[in-house]
Amino acid sequence: MTAVMPPETYFTQSGNGLFTKGAPARSWTVSTAKPVTYEVRFESGILDPAHPALAEAGTPPGSTGTRRLLVVEEQVQRLYGDRIAAYFDARGIETVTRVLPAHEQLKTMESAFQVVESMDAFGIARRHEPVIAIGGGVLMDIVGLAASLYRRSTPYVRVPTTLIGLVDAGVGAKTGVNFGRHKNRLGTYHPSSVALLDPEFLATLDQRHISNGLAEILKIALVKDRALFELLAAHSKTLLNGRLQLTEDPDGRHLVAEEVLCRAVHGMLEELQPNLWEHQLQRLVDYGHSFSPVIEMEALPELLHGEAVCIDMAFTTVVARRRGLVSDEDTRRVLAVMEDLGLPVMHPACTPEVWEHALADTVRHRDGQQRLPLPVGIGQACFVNDLSPQELRSAFAELQEHDRALRSAL
Repeated sequence: MTAVMPPETYFTQSGNGLFTKGAPARSWTVSTAKPVTYEVRFESGILDPAHPALAEAGTPPGSTGTRRLLVVEEQVQRLYGDRIAAYFDARGIETVTRVLPAHEQLKTMESAFQVVESMDAFGIARRHEPVIAIGGGVLMDIVGLAASLYRRSTPYVRVPTTLIGLVDAGVGAKTGVNFGRHKNRLGTYHPSSVALLDPEFLATLDQRHISNGLAEILKIALVKDRALFELLAAHSKTLLNGRLQLTEDPDGRHLVAEEVLCRAVHGMLEELQPNLWEHQLQRLVDYGHSFSPVIEMEALPELLHGEAVCIDMAFTTVVARRRGLVSDEDTRRVLAVMEDLGLPVMHPACTPEVWEHALADTVRHRDGQQRLPLPVGIGQACFVNDLSPQELRSAFAELQEHDRALRSAL
């Protein structure tokens, strides 16, 4: 390292560590590393006043913080607001609650600024008063972005209340909001201190939102966990109708929902952990996310995130079949499980032109290459960079024909 001494006399550090007279240093390279540690854990019944997890989440041992700023999604507040308030009252913690409507059309910097305003008015003590975000993936992304910006990094806690939040948005490092017609175009890497995953929140979700989250679970199954796929195939209706509550399956052998949830979260974290900042652009967890960001924004507000992801996966499964990577039988099984999980494989907003635009946008996002994940059988994947416009259109036509046949059979 070269050091500059007082301006009247310049010295340069020599190889033996001594300083000698010389010209002032004119360039420096600064290198450092910041260790990142955060916790993801399942905790059932976190709104039970006897359960300390939520009160203690994100605080150092022996913390004396007795205040919390809560950012709660609007629908969650209607369903659980009284229980949330009663929990913190019972724990002797004073709260201020910011209720935020949160969906893709409101996933904007304006919403993030609303959270910042609340943080500023509250007067966050960053070391022992983490912000607590309670809601779905959209809300957690907004709060996470606001927390990353406020005083350049403020701790927060994620409490996902949707299935997609539980297995996807709640467990990674990314935050973000939409910009214009672009999904998550503005964002940061700022993981929560703790993510508390409580499947009991899923009991009040409608079935469509359960399907929406199951799409992200299916993603992990298709590219890295065949056993998870078999669980989805065998228990799709039970998982849907039971809203993944931790009850025994009919033969009483094990908790199907628990295994599905744990395998999905484990598979996601296994992929995220070694590449948390996405320096490596070839990512298995991008499966289902090559075309879906554009499709989802084109179809707003009709398509949910997981539904767009499923359409993407259905398309790439067909591409893989046409390349001989997936057998006809496995293709049939994959598309049938998508149907059983209540997920779409096509939408009127999807056209070959939109598909080509989506691929071009992905290439820009992935540093000039497609890096397109394709399934290999069920439970494995490879990456390709040579999907042509003609191949894209042929696969699209095949998937469209499958969707027409499916609809005519209903």
